[in-house]
Amino acid sequence: MDATPLASRRAAVDVLMACLDKGQPLDDALGQHRGFAALDPRDRAFVRLLLASTLRHLGEIEGVLSGLITKPLEGANAVGRQVLRLGAAQLMFLGTPPHAAVDTSVRLVEDAGLHHLKGLVNAVLRRISRDGDALLVDRDPARLNTPRWLWESWIHAYGEDTTRAIAAAHLNEAPLDLTVRRDADHWAVQLEAEKLPTGTLRRKGGGHIAELPGFAEGTWWVQDAAAALPVRLLGDITDKRVADLCAAPGGKTMQLCAAGAQVTAVDISARRMTRLGDNLARAGLSANLVTADASKWTPGEKFDAILLDAPCSGTGTLRRHPDIAWLKDEEDVARLTVTQDRLLVHALGLLKPGGTLVYAVCSLQEDEGVERINGVLVRNPQVKRIRVTPAELPGLEDAITPRGDVRTLPFMWADRGGIDGFYMARLTTN
Repeated sequence: MDATPLASRRAAVDVLMACLDKGQPLDDALGQHRGFAALDPRDRAFVRLLLASTLRHLGEIEGVLSGLITKPLEGANAVGRQVLRLGAAQLMFLGTPPHAAVDTSVRLVEDAGLHHLKGLVNAVLRRISRDGDALLVDRDPARLNTPRWLWESWIHAYGEDTTRAIAAAHLNEAPLDLTVRRDADHWAVQLEAEKLPTGTLRRKGGGHIAELPGFAEGTWWVQDAAAALPVRLLGDITDKRVADLCAAPGGKTMQLCAAGAQVTAVDISARRMTRLGDNLARAGLSANLVTADASKWTPGEKFDAILLDAPCSGTGTLRRHPDIAWLKDEEDVARLTVTQDRLLVHALGLLKPGGTLVYAVCSLQEDEGVERINGVLVRNPQVKRIRVTPAELPGLEDAITPRGDVRTLPFMWADRGGIDGFYMARLTTN
């Protein structure tokens, strides 16, 4: 057997184990796997697709496997479970030829020293290759692929119809969104992209980003259309002193710089700040970079505007990061809300009277969104909400809440490929 497909699938097994068995974020696990880095670009793309598909459909896959396996694969046999998950994903969702999916899966458990699982893996995957469509009949993909804690929280916040639409949108791969420094119409042609109503350029996924025109010159950067909105809500920031708190990896910092602001970018991670600096350098932009805890950082002068893109659960980005659904839980959200409150209160103290602060999270959890804002408004009567108007969000008027905040949902712009789930609120102080 050709060693290349086996090497790519071996990397996928290792990464899936690091993610689901050890709780490591998918991107981190991929970045730290030497075997993955050694693969050629095409095989790396396959590994990413295989892992994303497995995680995106993990509930369905588990439902099928649980009906075919009588005893759980645990302890030393746990690798067999991941091999079966990846094999099932290839057969049910990627259209991999049965002989390739089955044979490589058997080889993987054999190479792992689990010779006693060869027969089981072979039999289970051959059954799926033969009866896969029938095994999926009458199942509920939206519900099965959403962990209970998420499903119940969304039902409470949005109702069942909206929850189903959110969960269904998460089963689709996200397109590639780009923020352009200037001349979006020109670059839409150069990049064969659609210009969205908010100015973001959107391409279908695929290809090597660094090889696209304009990348090396920093003409544009990758940023979901929803993630590009918070900077827009600050209005005209030309020559204004703006703080970007929790700034790395820097998409919003670059937006602020390109809009003519005097930017101070703050993040607690030195590694991520190095990456931010590299991104700015590529684009020929400059900002004052500060590595510090933004909830404690106290500069000598207050700011005209502040962008607080707070650490959050990331449940609005499951199209791009399907591992989050299986790695986070209610306790993570509860811990994060404490951090969000601390950051929000401190950030308001850094704002000049009459200045503008935009709070944003890429989360669908109301605990991390409107409840944080409502809490600070109740506790501090000097803080006021500035309502977002439909004219500020062309094409996304439905995302404006009755209170005047912004809540994007993954199924919005479905005909264009969807959008990440974000919450944003705009505040000022007396």
